Amino acid sequence: MNAMPEPLRLALALAAASVPPLPLRAGKVPFGNCRTCAKNACGGRPNMKSAGPCQCPGVCHAWAAATTDPRTLASPAWAPAWHQAVAVAYHPGGAGVTVVDLDNAAALTWARATLPATRTVPTTRGEHWLYRGVMRSANAVRPGVDVKSSMQYVRWLGPGDGRMTALPPSVRTLVVKEETTPARGRVVSSVPERADWDRTVATGCRHTERYVHTGLERGLALVRSHTESGAGSKAFGVARFLAAQHTHCPGPCGLDALGWQIVAAAVSVGVPEPYARRAVANGLNATERGAA
Repeated sequence: MNAMPEPLRLALALAAASVPPLPLRAGKVPFGNCRTCAKNACGGRPNMKSAGPCQCPGVCHAWAAATTDPRTLASPAWAPAWHQAVAVAYHPGGAGVTVVDLDNAAALTWARATLPATRTVPTTRGEHWLYRGVMRSANAVRPGVDVKSSMQYVRWLGPGDGRMTALPPSVRTLVVKEETTPARGRVVSSVPERADWDRTVATGCRHTERYVHTGLERGLALVRSHTESGAGSKAFGVARFLAAQHTHCPGPCGLDALGWQIVAAAVSVGVPEPYARRAVANGLNATERGAA
């Protein structure tokens, strides 16, 4: 009889404590989708933001595969992943917690002066601060700070020290601030000139140029219409929608060129360029990784 892999042993212990785990492969990232689930062709799992019908027994859809069901964790479909796993992650939202990921000394200094004390877990470069409660996740809400809760995964580095306190408004505000479009007239960034989408960058796209340009222009108009707030979120949604139209193309489809035009539209109504780039990149990748 083969010995149980140590990552699986840890995962079962986490599941017993109502913490939904998943294995991480080399690079400390989730395992890729199977052929049936590739590029979200299965429609996604029921617990995603856009609920889908996927009932795949494998380790597909990253954070959405995390589970506390020991039968699933120890199933034959998951066995190859546990034997290849280099680490274990968990879905913080599924465990009812929010993780503030502090990635450097400056971020730690800011947190100690700004956020209420709670349970902390040391990381390679900083700390994870764990709060009781669930919220929307967002990366780079300020330099060196990510907020990870719903629809995210976090590498398990131990239970941590200290008493876990309730999720404070100061953490929720970090994400709300990122959703607000700055006042018009304020120069927040300058997006460099980029080539427009055409057949030279989309040699594997199955759509006509008219189809692509029509969808793009409608999306850009939606982003530009949010002059007071929400342009960043709209840029994410437009990028995600446009990317979804190309999931069955052989590629390349020139999605980067489409993305830069969406970024420029968001910046034109006051969205900071780093946030606009991040939102659009997340939107373009959302369909493939099944994160939304």
